[in-house]
Amino acid sequence: MLLGLLWILLPLIVGYLIPLRHEGLKRAIDRGVNASVYVILLLMGVGLGGLENLAGQLSRIGTTAITLFAVITPLNLMALAWLCRRPPGRPLELTEQAHDGPAAGKLQALFGSLKLAGVVALGMAIGALALQFDRPIAAGADTLATWTLYLLLGLIGCQLRNSGLGLRQILLNRLGLATALTLFVSSMLAGLIAAPLLSLPWNEGMAMAAGFGWYSLSGILIGDQLGPVLGGAAFFNDLARELLAFLLIPLFIRRQPPLAVGYSGATAMDVTLPVIQQYGGITVVPLAIVSGFLLSLLSPPLTLLLLSF
Repeated sequence: MLLGLLWILLPLIVGYLIPLRHEGLKRAIDRGVNASVYVILLLMGVGLGGLENLAGQLSRIGTTAITLFAVITPLNLMALAWLCRRPPGRPLELTEQAHDGPAAGKLQALFGSLKLAGVVALGMAIGALALQFDRPIAAGADTLATWTLYLLLGLIGCQLRNSGLGLRQILLNRLGLATALTLFVSSMLAGLIAAPLLSLPWNEGMAMAAGFGWYSLSGILIGDQLGPVLGGAAFFNDLARELLAFLLIPLFIRRQPPLAVGYSGATAMDVTLPVIQQYGGITVVPLAIVSGFLLSLLSPPLTLLLLSF
């Protein structure tokens, strides 16, 4: 398993070592990441659709995802609420600045999340249809998904290296560090609590909680190591986090910025960032970027490390 961990981490490390200067290459990397995510999620759906007793497996996916969400969310929110009462450094002074079209931005992001879920559903339909015609394609889909995953990790490494956020900027933002650390610790504790409830080993329970809202990657990594059922559960658990984050941001961003930003998890540096900026103003953006960047950087190796035990 440790050899598998190193093999999967290798493209992430190689990608992180590649500096990019040309804007066209950066845009091509972004498009490659998006395309790879869609391909892998489609193949993950094909693997799910090719399972015997699909209805029973879907029931297990739903039960697992709901249990994870019900354990992780309260612990995350309580820990982040505690951090809001004891923030390190100076309190944020949020501006009154708001950007045009907040509703449109939120609806567009929600549509993007639902579109990815729709790709998984399409893959399930393809896999189930192939099984009905005695043409099981799940094994081939899993192999192709694994190789596409290697490509995706390499591209993600390039994105993180060329995000424009330096180590000095990260280390100087104490509130961003504290927010990411609080979400990390509370999520790992929740994973330990959820593991026996789901009849999983401790390390698998923690790995299921290590997506931090990055559902497109957590579902892929968990599915590659533990199979499509648990991969689907990880996907929907983290998708539910992102959808709830869109509801919490407008309610808490002005009074409790670490709670709104922290619960957004890894998505605070990309998907939920426009909504955070629209409702919180420009001064909260560094907090969101630092917290989201750290959780994005931590999630893939942490998930793979936990699954190596």
